[in-house]
Order: sequence, then structure tokens, then C-alpha cells
Amino acid sequence: MFDIILKRKERTNVLKGIKLRLYPNRTQQNQLEQMFGNDRFVWNQMLAMMNERYQNNKALPFLGKFKLNYLLKPLKKEYPFLKTSNSSSLQVVNEFLTQSWKNFFQDKTGQVGKPRFHSRKYLKKSYTGKSIIKTAGKRYLKIPKLGYVKTSKTGVLQNTKIKRYTVLLEPTGKYYLSLQAEIPEPEKYSLTGKRVGIDVGVADLAILSNGLKYPSFNSSYFEKKAKIWQKKYSRRRHLVKLLVLQDRNKRVLCPRSLESFTNWQKAQKSKAKYQAKAANQRRDYLHKLTTHLVKQYDVIAIEDLKTKNLQKNHHL
Repeated sequence: MFDIILKRKERTNVLKGIKLRLYPNRTQQNQLEQMFGNDRFVWNQMLAMMNERYQNNKALPFLGKFKLNYLLKPLKKEYPFLKTSNSSSLQVVNEFLTQSWKNFFQDKTGQVGKPRFHSRKYLKKSYTGKSIIKTAGKRYLKIPKLGYVKTSKTGVLQNTKIKRYTVLLEPTGKYYLSLQAEIPEPEKYSLTGKRVGIDVGVADLAILSNGLKYPSFNSSYFEKKAKIWQKKYSRRRHLVKLLVLQDRNKRVLCPRSLESFTNWQKAQKSKAKYQAKAANQRRDYLHKLTTHLVKQYDVIAIEDLKTKNLQKNHHL
């Protein structure tokens, strides 16, 4: 009996996602741009090789991530700029690529297609690594290949073991560090003995069985701003494309490129900024609401209906 009580009191570790804001300097930003490009380059090189291998003989055995990792060493000799990236990040690229091929081969419905090549025009850039990240003070982290990078806070990383990290650049121009950390299991909330049923609606976000109503989150201000800048962005980009096409037709000696115009790029960042604000506020509202419900009730029952299907019915 005493052993059973001890086992119940033992706390296990759980995985938790932690997201921090990064403030890299200009040198580190240039280095991150190179590392983003290296991941994209390795993905495209490995994918081209696997596509050619699959087209030549479909009966050949599938190349796993470990076999692809052996090809990284000769690839680095041929392209020395790959050495600027963390070696674990390139291995993660091979892991993601093999998983994409497995999803393609295991899919029987035909909905999952073959992996596609990555474009440098994709706005959300990122790379994932499995190396050790160390805290250096309250506002600094030591990231492999980057050195000491200023961050928003490091207190949340106490008593954690980082399994995997992802450095990403949002379309708004902000850098973030997403961590998959192993933390001690948090203490459970005290039992209240209450039960509740939730009816998901269209006019109201949730209606409880005891009569309480939670209104839907209103982010109309930022959504209106995002729509305005979306129109500006589309209009400016269309005009720029016409100017670039005009230079090509006239065979100008030094034709202008799409990236040489900054007006549409400013509109793109403004559009992404307002979209991110609306999404962050909505996410914060939902997190606070769900946390409140979990603290108040032990059993929560939710109907199995899709709100999107309800919105399609104009009679509701």
C-alpha cells in the first residue's frame, strides 16, 4: 500500500511548447537568412535526387533519413556554404522529407501528393535544430552558430530540458524561437465536483448548460485594417508586375525586378501586422476562456458539430 502511494506522488515529465521573441543584430539576421536558405537548398537537392530515383525505378527501396544523412557530408564538400548551418538542422530537413514521402506512399485516398520544392518567395522562413541551447542571463540565449542572441525572457526555461527548437521569421519581420521543452508535470487543479455541457453557436461563442453565455471575440478593428491593407497590397503588387513586364517587353538594358520596388513590400508587412494582431488577440481570448472552464468544472461535454457548416446555413 505504501509503494502505491509513492508511485502516485511521483511526478513525470511532460512536453510543452514555449515561444520566445528574438532580437538578433544585423550580423545575426544575415546569418539567419543564410541558414534559412541552406535548409531550403538541402530540401530541394534531396528531393530532386529522390524524384529522379523514383522515376527511374519505382521498385527501388525507400531511402530513410539515416541514409540521407550520409549524403550530407559530400554535399557540404561540394557546397561549402552549408557549413554555416547547424548540422542538426540539416538532419531535421531530411527527417521532414522522409516523413513527407512516407505520407505519400501510405496514403490510399490520393489526397496526399508528392513533396514539393520549396520556394525562396515563401514569407514564413524557419529552420529547426536539435542542439543544446543555453541561457546566459535574463535576456540572452546562446544558440548554436549564432552565439548570444537577445530574447524577451528566459525565466520560463528554468527546470526545462529542450528537445528541439525552431527559429522562424514571421511575415511581420519579427523573429521568434519556438521550443519543444520537457518540464515537470504541473500540479493539477483541485476538484470542484461540477459538470457542464457546452453548446457551440454562431451568434455566441459558447452557451453553457447552466445558462451562461460567452460572446464571440470581436476583432473587427484589426480585421478591417487588414482588409484595407490587403487591397493596397494587391493593387500595388499588380501595378509593379505591369511595370516589370513593360521593361521586359521593351527590352530595357537594366530591367527592374519585382524586389526593387519597396512600396508593395511595405503594404505586405502592414497587412501581416494587422492580421497577426487579430490572430493573437483571438488566441489569447480562447486560452483565457478554456483555462477558466477547466478550473471551474471537472467534466466538460461539447457537442460534435462544425461551426463552419452552421455558418453556411443562411437561415440560422
